[in-house]
Amino acid sequence: MPRPTLSQLLYGSATVIASAAAMLLLTQAGAAIALVAICVIALALGVLVALTAPSPRASRAATAVEAEPVVVPRPEGIAAPAADRRPVGAQPAQR
Repeated sequence: MPRPTLSQLLYGSATVIASAAAMLLLTQAGAAIALVAICVIALALGVLVALTAPSPRASRAATAVEAEPVVVPRPEGIAAPAADRRPVGAQPAQR
């Protein structure tokens, strides 16, 4: 199982704190069983958020695929950009 990233830990921790505080304020729970239930629910929400946060490995794979240049044919009647224009009879630069 891969280790969680810093962003996943931060998202999960923030979710646990925010959801526990919100539930405690909304329910005004005083009984021990209610406090335990709120803490368990907040922890479950935090784990869910941490697991669904995007991982950098998935985004790197998508970036590698997108890094390849895409050649789009130019419709007829549209001039090329100024950098692509050469005087008539000029030879292309050799590499």
